[in-house]
Amino acid sequence: MRFPKPYTLEQIATIIGSTYVGPAEFKVLGMNEIHVVQNGEIVFVDHPKYYDKALHSSASVILINKDVECPAGKALLISDDPFRDFNKLSVFFRPFQKSSTAISDSAKIGEGTILQPNVFIGNHVTIGKNCIIHSNVSIYDHCSIGDNVSIHAGSVLGADAFYYKKRPEGFDKLISCGRVVLEDDVEIGALCTIDKGVTGDTTIKKGSKLDNQVHVGHDTVIGRKCLIASQTGIAGCVIIEDEVTIWGQVGTTSGITIGAKAVIMGQTGVTKSVPGGKSYFGTPIEESREKLKQLANVKKIPGILEKLKE
Repeated sequence: MRFPKPYTLEQIATIIGSTYVGPAEFKVLGMNEIHVVQNGEIVFVDHPKYYDKALHSSASVILINKDVECPAGKALLISDDPFRDFNKLSVFFRPFQKSSTAISDSAKIGEGTILQPNVFIGNHVTIGKNCIIHSNVSIYDHCSIGDNVSIHAGSVLGADAFYYKKRPEGFDKLISCGRVVLEDDVEIGALCTIDKGVTGDTTIKKGSKLDNQVHVGHDTVIGRKCLIASQTGIAGCVIIEDEVTIWGQVGTTSGITIGAKAVIMGQTGVTKSVPGGKSYFGTPIEESREKLKQLANVKKIPGILEKLKE
């Protein structure tokens, strides 16, 4: 997420009440998670396992809970609880804004777009031309929708990321302040849920089609002309490349990539990244031909055991 204007390192430190390492006037342009952070932005890290990754990332400012040597050209924000302070920044730069009407006055809706009864359109939402938004759809703040998009009844765009830190007293939520972006010619079935990014975008690219009851986790990117069948659950930070087909009741783990033109057969558990251009099946996931051979061989086991008894 980019800030509405550049802030200085000193100003950011004042907002969260932290100390800092670097020039007071060091320019800070935004904040983001490690997998999408860009030059000029803040990333947070609170576990030794990820210190080096954060310090050598594209981030210009690292919000960290340890005194470390500051990499050249970067700055540090030293905090006893980076998770908490990252949330403070989220609330400061994108506070929750109550809606007073079903269709926000700040929403921009293109020519020829139809909104059926009981649709909710949040603050600063943009919807393109010739879209159809069916009844009981909820589109949360800051979502962006292209032209010729169809969203069927009961779907929710922009719900919070499922992202928590375990603490002794319970689970502490990482506040979501990102967006959902649908490009042109996308169709979303009924009762789908598409979570917004934590600080970035959850994106469904041009021409992709989702069946009913599909869940898409935070910061996931679905490529062009993908087909995703019903009851599929896609975790956060997944990359699905162009022209992938995913059949019903598939589930994925987070942070993986499914290569272009892959086919994921029904009820598969996508436990790892897989190359494109192949068909996959089973849990754990394997190429479908290999998996089906294994299943055929399993059926032979009783006969083999009977022969061994002879």
